[in-house]
Amino acid sequence: MKFLTLVIATLTLMVVAHGQNRLGVFEASMDIGNPKKEGSTTYKESDQVYSLKGSGYNIWFGRDEFQYAYKKLSGDFILTANFEFISEGVDPHRKIGWMIRETLDDNSPHVSATLHGDGLTVLQWRELKGAHMRDPQDQVFAPKKNYQILQLERQGKRVTMKAALWGEPLQTIGKKVMRDMPDEVYAGIFINGHNEEIIEEAKTWNVRIDKPVADDYNPGQDGWLASRMEILSVFDGKRNVIHTSESRFEAPNWMPDGQRLLFNENGSIYTIKVDGQNKTKLNTGNLNQNNNDHGISFNGKTLAISHNVQGVPGGGSTIYVLPVEGGKPQQVTIKMPSYWHGWAPNNKDVLYVARREADNYDIYQISINGGDEKKLTNYAGSHADGPEYTPDGQFIYYNASPTGTMQIWRMKPDGSNKEQVTFDEYNDWFPHISPDGKWIAFISFPTHIDPDSHPTYKRVMLRLMPVSGGAPRTIAYLYGGQGTINVPSWSPDSKSIAFVSYSK
Repeated sequence: MKFLTLVIATLTLMVVAHGQNRLGVFEASMDIGNPKKEGSTTYKESDQVYSLKGSGYNIWFGRDEFQYAYKKLSGDFILTANFEFISEGVDPHRKIGWMIRETLDDNSPHVSATLHGDGLTVLQWRELKGAHMRDPQDQVFAPKKNYQILQLERQGKRVTMKAALWGEPLQTIGKKVMRDMPDEVYAGIFINGHNEEIIEEAKTWNVRIDKPVADDYNPGQDGWLASRMEILSVFDGKRNVIHTSESRFEAPNWMPDGQRLLFNENGSIYTIKVDGQNKTKLNTGNLNQNNNDHGISFNGKTLAISHNVQGVPGGGSTIYVLPVEGGKPQQVTIKMPSYWHGWAPNNKDVLYVARREADNYDIYQISINGGDEKKLTNYAGSHADGPEYTPDGQFIYYNASPTGTMQIWRMKPDGSNKEQVTFDEYNDWFPHISPDGKWIAFISFPTHIDPDSHPTYKRVMLRLMPVSGGAPRTIAYLYGGQGTINVPSWSPDSKSIAFVSYSK
């Protein structure tokens, strides 16, 4: 009997543990307010999508009824996800979104980023226990049948809601100071049917809970944040986290076989399968201070890496090449610092960023077989970075700031015919050309960032635009920056990119 009891207890624990795993980033789910129809939240690990089912009379007046998947959080945080109703539904006032809640009681104070069935997108709140709900007068309506990206951020006592349609930058919808909200709260996703007799359904994906740091945070002194390796489908924005670590890793390249990624971590180079398995250290000889500037030749045979030479002021970065699967490195550049950024299609020349006579950085090219370096830009008083050839060898794309903001530019391989490509208020860095030569992916920093700086922990966007020209489309909203997408990271089939995001 004791054995049978032990077996039952063990199986129960396994079921509970399995249920917790199915909830992804959340700790639990439950119906708030005891609605007549039972709701549920499930998680599909293969595509990292949450399915929500919920009923309830409303989330309004002095009490609430809804289905809630949540976890406890404290301090500042950023909640971001895509939300979509499964069907037309019954009541136009059914609701989905993010919610920050003081307790799990039905009359708890809370604030929510809410998407209604009729497209109403609005910040709503209850300041005190049992008080009537409130929302602002300037309500924002979104078109029907278009899913929304919703973001809810807490900074101290202030909560800010932002939202976007697919491809657009986030727009501020509302702000509210929740003066009496405690530091530790419940935060999560919800669904409400606005009808006691009906179960409504929705799905949520790209769910990210980010813990930001202060603007003056110094990683070298205060420590690095945890890292997430993500794969992004560029044409629908769906993201999967394949690898996480409390350690700092950066800048993925896609290996030629399409089945592995290459990245740097703690001075070493690693590969990992696209499913997150088989992390393997690459043999780089005696080079053990490799930074985030590395990449693979067009023919897939040679890897270029940038290694920090010890004892040199500023960490003198020097470029080496070696076989793509590892081996003895061959030094390419003598002058320091030199940061690799691109291969020429001839698989013999490399592009890099270097500081020579002045304080500003410019773009250079050199043969891996030796010879003199050739300077391709001369932006006195500003900064040029991130050079990368198009697959046909006709252009070099890069970022530069001669206009006062960092924008994407291009030039001929000899440095002639420089022309600006992007024209917007953001600071755009690191243009990466798809293998089929049709698309440019790049990272955009906020307007308040120093144009010549690409700091590591900021609210940034990944954007996509045609090489032939056109308006950039936002394909990811994340907490990242330096280390996110410094180097070429397209998949060989030109459908996905890999990048790194960060969170405390």
